[in-house]
Amino acid sequence: MTGRGKGGKAKTGGKAKSRSSRAGLQFPVGRLHRMLRKGNYAT
Repeated sequence: MTGRGKGGKAKTGGKAKSRSSRAGLQFPVGRLHRMLRKGNYAT
């Protein structure tokens, strides 16, 4: 779901930037996803 194994380039390129840019977002998805999962912000 995080897109680590699927992308392949995401983990070698620029950390969260690759992942966020792939999804069409402008913020670190990895960090946000971890925070959301840790703190129940989104249900």
